[in-house]
Amino acid sequence: MKELFGELADGTKVHRWALENGGTRLKVLSYGGIVQSLELPDRHGRYTNISLGFDTIEAYETSSPYFGAIIGRYGNRIAKGRFTLDGEDRQLPVNDGGHHLHGGPEGFDRQVWDVEEFDSASGVGLILRRTSPDGEMGHPGTLTTKVTYTLTGQGDWRVDYEATTDRATVVNLTNHVYWNLAGEGGGSVHDHVLMIAASRYTPVDAGLVPTGELADVAGTPFDFRLPKPVGADLRRADPQLLHAKGIDHNMVLDKGLTERPEHIVNLREPVSGRTLKIATTEPGVQLYTGNFLDGTLVGPGGRAYRQGDALCLETQHFPDSPNRPEFPSTVLRPGETYRSTTVHSFGS
Repeated sequence: MKELFGELADGTKVHRWALENGGTRLKVLSYGGIVQSLELPDRHGRYTNISLGFDTIEAYETSSPYFGAIIGRYGNRIAKGRFTLDGEDRQLPVNDGGHHLHGGPEGFDRQVWDVEEFDSASGVGLILRRTSPDGEMGHPGTLTTKVTYTLTGQGDWRVDYEATTDRATVVNLTNHVYWNLAGEGGGSVHDHVLMIAASRYTPVDAGLVPTGELADVAGTPFDFRLPKPVGADLRRADPQLLHAKGIDHNMVLDKGLTERPEHIVNLREPVSGRTLKIATTEPGVQLYTGNFLDGTLVGPGGRAYRQGDALCLETQHFPDSPNRPEFPSTVLRPGETYRSTTVHSFGS
């Protein structure tokens, strides 16, 4: 079902689609491809929205910390907004402490996408398309992008990304849902139990840019190889936690880059019984514990979002890869097709 959601400040209309399949309910905006809500039942069958967001387009346009949006061209940080590709130096706009974050100040999260609804044997869903012109946010090449959201008959939310370019460029697409399995506005996620199949992570400097090291998680707050509460080690006096005011780090997945999605995350909320499993083709996942939510943003339920009220699990290539040849490459060239898939499976 499609309906008008609102208008941007320039008068552009933004529409919303409501989808349901396999017990999962999803609402998506044409602005940023934003997941405005994702509703699941708890163990007693009671539905609740488990993703943070807003109820007006004005709030998304002026105040959103990437709630539920498609992130691109480059998810996460590029140091000082600079990289060199094929001998050519590029300078991107900086929007995060002197660094380029999530595609810059006018990234994919702030664009209106063309949206087509579908109903097929694979499920129901939306195909979102956008052509990013050469030079947009400083990036080389015209990038033609397609993102497919599918709700399967099992209630999984599958995200398939594709992109092609007419000139060598860098690409790292992801989605920025803020999860709280107790429900949007339901308070801290520190009691959620999390497992990530990652034996290493990428430490960061004070600007949250990777140092280049792939560090062992053993004995650190970043060890989620066995399930543990998200907040179990967040108050440890670890320099990495101090940099980020919590966890905002890329986890190096043991499976690496794969052709097909492989299971890498389990998340469980003990009271509701809701669970989230994530499988991906990507080599990394950014774990962000909602460190910069400060109580100034209010969700549809009328509750303020405070530090730790959600977490993000952004499947990705590593931050600052254009400046780190030892990291998996994010370069896309003419004649190639960028492909990435992430599948979210739910239970209660």
